[in-house]
Amino acid sequence: MDLSKTLVNALGMEVVEANKDCVKMTMPVDERTKQPMGFLHGGASVALAETAASIGGALNVDLEKYNVFGIEINANHIKSKRDGMVTGTALPVHKGRTTMVWEIKVTDENEDLICLSRCTIGVVEKTA
Repeated sequence: MDLSKTLVNALGMEVVEANKDCVKMTMPVDERTKQPMGFLHGGASVALAETAASIGGALNVDLEKYNVFGIEINANHIKSKRDGMVTGTALPVHKGRTTMVWEIKVTDENEDLICLSRCTIGVVEKTA
């Protein structure tokens, strides 16, 4: 999976761990990911969460036969952050044939919860 020309690269995200049951990614809190008042943008946290869930979904299907798409995401922004690094850890709650549900916790360097998210992934068969 080439992430070099995607939002992942634009926001400075990095995959730390990726397997069928856990995806862990980091993202800096810097000029790319802050809102105008200088805090981590909630949309950046959501982008990190959906990216981790989507990678997890992709690891659970045959990508020759299926595409995966985020079809719903919610997020509770618990704590603000001005700088440093956040880590998104995605764990599957449900892995079905046509949908998956992943829970994503975005934490800081002290393991403080910054954002709690849930993302539903659609599994769609590729057509000719």
